[in-house]
Amino acid sequence: MLRTVLFVVSLAACAISAAATLAGRHDLLPLVFWSGGMALAVLLERWRYRRRTAAAEGPWEATGERFVDPESGQAMQVLYNPRTGERRYEPAP
Repeated sequence: MLRTVLFVVSLAACAISAAATLAGRHDLLPLVFWSGGMALAVLLERWRYRRRTAAAEGPWEATGERFVDPESGQAMQVLYNPRTGERRYEPAP
């Protein structure tokens, strides 16, 4: 929600300041770059930090760790990939 609001506000500021700059208000040119940069940063941040799915293949080993997921209330187990060091969490059998 916050990302969407930030993106819309920065895009609107960029469009308004670009129109004002074209109309002769050249003192608003930095606002075009800053607000456009902010909109671009929000887009790139969403793309860069999207969730990756864990590969199902590979030597996954159960660590013996178990816990209850506070959001779902489901028992989870921890799996470990010794080749990459990655950990993943799956529902316990």
